[in-house]
Amino acid sequence: MLLGGCDDDFLEREPTKQVTDSNFFNSEAELELYSNRFYSYVPGLDVVESDFSTSDNVELNVYSAFLAGVRTVPASGGGWDWGTLRSINYFLENYRKADLPDEVLNYYEGLSKFFRAWFYFDKLQLFGDVPWYSTPLQTNSPELYKPRDPRILVTDSILSDLNTAIGFLDADRHPTKITKWTALALKSRFCLYEGTYRKYHKNLKLTDSANKFLNESVNASLKLMEESGYSIYDNGKITDYQDMFTKDEPNAEFILSRVYSKELSIVHAMNYMLLAPTMIGGSGMTKQMVESYLMEDGSFYSSIPESKRFLFSQECTGRDRRLSQTIRTPGYKRIGTTEVLLPDFKKAATGYQVTKFLSGINNDAYNESANAIPVFRYAEVLLNYAEAKAELGTLNQNDLNRTINLTRKRGGLPDLKIEDLKIDPSQQLLYPEVTSASILEVRRERRIELAFEGLRRMDLMRWRRGQLLEQRFTGIYFDKMSLQDLDGDGVDDFMIVKNEPAQPMAGITYLVLGDTKILSHGTYGYLLPQPFTIKTFNENRDYLYPIPLNELSINENLVQNPGWNF
Repeated sequence: MLLGGCDDDFLEREPTKQVTDSNFFNSEAELELYSNRFYSYVPGLDVVESDFSTSDNVELNVYSAFLAGVRTVPASGGGWDWGTLRSINYFLENYRKADLPDEVLNYYEGLSKFFRAWFYFDKLQLFGDVPWYSTPLQTNSPELYKPRDPRILVTDSILSDLNTAIGFLDADRHPTKITKWTALALKSRFCLYEGTYRKYHKNLKLTDSANKFLNESVNASLKLMEESGYSIYDNGKITDYQDMFTKDEPNAEFILSRVYSKELSIVHAMNYMLLAPTMIGGSGMTKQMVESYLMEDGSFYSSIPESKRFLFSQECTGRDRRLSQTIRTPGYKRIGTTEVLLPDFKKAATGYQVTKFLSGINNDAYNESANAIPVFRYAEVLLNYAEAKAELGTLNQNDLNRTINLTRKRGGLPDLKIEDLKIDPSQQLLYPEVTSASILEVRRERRIELAFEGLRRMDLMRWRRGQLLEQRFTGIYFDKMSLQDLDGDGVDDFMIVKNEPAQPMAGITYLVLGDTKILSHGTYGYLLPQPFTIKTFNENRDYLYPIPLNELSINENLVQNPGWNF
């Protein structure tokens, strides 16, 4: 099945008079037809977009309401929707009416419970406590007006659904089909989330049960690592990391992905969005994230004297090679071309222009891209395992060798030795409550390896580090505004100006500050794309989303999330 375009209107009709328990669910073909709609829940381009609008990985030209801290309570919508759940529960209530072998029926139970677990995991991240529904409700069902169920009930129910899915789904490896391995990957992610959320959100008073979920994450990850046959993508090329995200075909590392096809006109707009200044292409990686990448010898970038004032060509030299395969660095060329390009500051607010997922130039027009988008990737499972072990205090050298050292190798880094672990002060500034060098290194590796794959916001929320979103993000450091050599090749190629020049010099790339951008020290310093905007993150409110006003008025048993009552 190609996870590409879908008929949203059809998928939202739930259920129609043509699909009833009396005239449907009679054959395997009908079970397959109905359950195929669940695949519309699998994300695509929004996996990437979320890192641009809700994380500290990039600086935007225009902040989302989430990043600016100016969200309001919506009248309706706001993520409080249950159509997908009703579709799943309706199927679960009726699928066993088909006269089929238990093996077939069990498969469809596992599939539907996988999607129910995923649905509730997403709702848990948004709202915390939510009402748990395991049957399809009617308009007169009294359960529609019940209060939210406790977090413990919801999370235990998610875990139960995932365990059922793992037991019933096929053990084939298929990049566009939900399998036993997809369910284990989701369990690995969910249990790491819940274990760390309980550990760091002490206000929940659930810290005593955090290790239960961390151990479940370890076990799920290990089972997938030892039994699935998945591996790190390795073609023996220096550009393996870049290639993994720019090929049309999913690779052996993609456990679940959205697959597209130009021949079938199932395409997406990734290149266009990364290159259009008015879309996510107007964003740029933050300097703080650039500084998180290690040197190629495995040492901390922050340990280099005066590294804070390195020019662009200096700071990009001798780094983890994943940096040059995630943003434009000196010597950058588009795939399949020979022209060396500087960062385009019209398309990168900070100057650190994101290139991960950017395929060849033939795909630059709107809806011309067809590269596969990973949803669950083997590298994430490895890092889930390493983080859970680090949080439990049981991470050892064997664990490092089978997880982080595999992803570090792709970046050209040496193996990490347990005896060499030490705290990087720059990382501890991000996570001041963490005193474990192993946890800090796992978090660094996770941020770099999984950059722009839709997981950073989840990580910040579960670690209770939403305050990192309040930072004033900066870009490239410049020591002057006059003509200069940006890429360090000995030829002047760049100039910062206040206004667009009437007669631009040939061969010169310009950064036009205008009225919205400045350098931190006037005529030199860090590029500040948003110097006049103040961002806020309310520690007592912003880890959860508000429940819409109309839901509160319809159901008087619902209680608004803390801080959202105005």
